[in-house]
Amino acid sequence: MAMTAVSAGDQARLRDLRRMRAVATGLFVLAAVVFFLTLGRDGGWGYVHAASEAAMVGAIADWFAVTALFRHPLGIPIPHTALVPRRKDALATSLEQFVAEHFLTPQALRERYLDAEVVLRTGEWLTDPVHAERVVAEAVPLVCQALDRIGHDDALEFVDQTLLPRLRAEPVSPVAGHLLEAVVEDRSHHGLVDLAARELHAWLSTHEEDVSRIVSSRAPWWSPSWVDDKVVGRVYAELLAWSREVRDDPRHRVRQALDSYLRDVARDLQHDPATMARAEALKERLLRHPQVGETAVAVWETVKATVVEALEDAHGPLRSRLAAEVSAFGHRVTTDQALRARLDAWSADAVVALVERYGTEVTSVISSTIQQWDGKVASDRIELHVGRDLQFIRINGTVVGALVGLVLHTVTQLVTG
Repeated sequence: MAMTAVSAGDQARLRDLRRMRAVATGLFVLAAVVFFLTLGRDGGWGYVHAASEAAMVGAIADWFAVTALFRHPLGIPIPHTALVPRRKDALATSLEQFVAEHFLTPQALRERYLDAEVVLRTGEWLTDPVHAERVVAEAVPLVCQALDRIGHDDALEFVDQTLLPRLRAEPVSPVAGHLLEAVVEDRSHHGLVDLAARELHAWLSTHEEDVSRIVSSRAPWWSPSWVDDKVVGRVYAELLAWSREVRDDPRHRVRQALDSYLRDVARDLQHDPATMARAEALKERLLRHPQVGETAVAVWETVKATVVEALEDAHGPLRSRLAAEVSAFGHRVTTDQALRARLDAWSADAVVALVERYGTEVTSVISSTIQQWDGKVASDRIELHVGRDLQFIRINGTVVGALVGLVLHTVTQLVTG
């Protein structure tokens, strides 16, 4: 063959092809030798002669047939020979259609994918903590690189041109009212109220002079100073006592009034047109402020830097938590049959959808690649892969020819004898 074998696999195929060619050719040579040695002999040798003669005919015929696939026999341009070099483009198109119609069908893909149990094997592999850590370690550089590619200008453009216009277009008052209603019903805000009450009492306890100065500044100019001092002292004491009661009494009337007010606001945000309009107007003024975009991007930059720093710490808590979650997910996949069935169905649907959408592009690689090959190169490469098996045609032709010749000679002798 003119083609040089490059890979170890091609070298092994070339050796096998040459060996089978030698066997087939050796049988032909053996038949020819027997033919000439028994030429003109009678008796039992006549049967041998007839068998060898027919064996040569079969060997030559099948050699011609096999050779005609890849080249002109003996270099003679006989019609309908060298089929692969001359019709490689048509053969490539037919092969592409065959693969698309019989291998890349939705049913075949789905059955083969489900038989492979990809989800179960993936879950078993992820269960090993070493493998889970490897997945996280491989994913972290990609995530960090993706985050780094989101620059300040890109984030600002997204916020100004996509996020803020979408938020302005969406009515926020019903959502905010529903959320506030849920917060009040669950008493989720009580922790924040407790914190505010403690901080207020602590500030009043340590800032008596500031409170006295503020109250004194509101006193009339004509009142005596000793009256002002008594009034200020009394006001401060009442403020301190009031803040202590609010802090210590979970059912203080101030707290109850706050809860009632928040319930009213939540209801009005969902059902009162005037309140809803004011909320939307406030949202519009807030979102149109020129500093909103920059502030959102600044928050994003801080969050991004924090996440990247945490991800790059190989022994940090975030990496460890991610690895633990991946391993736990793998364990759940292996033990939860319902979850595994859903993942099998979803992933199988995804594979089928991808092939249905891009299958034509995948199979077109076959025809486009073969069409780029030179005719002789294509012939040599195809022969390298199938030529060894085709030599059995020559071997079988030699053997079958010999048997047919023997039978015909025997029948001839019986009829004429």
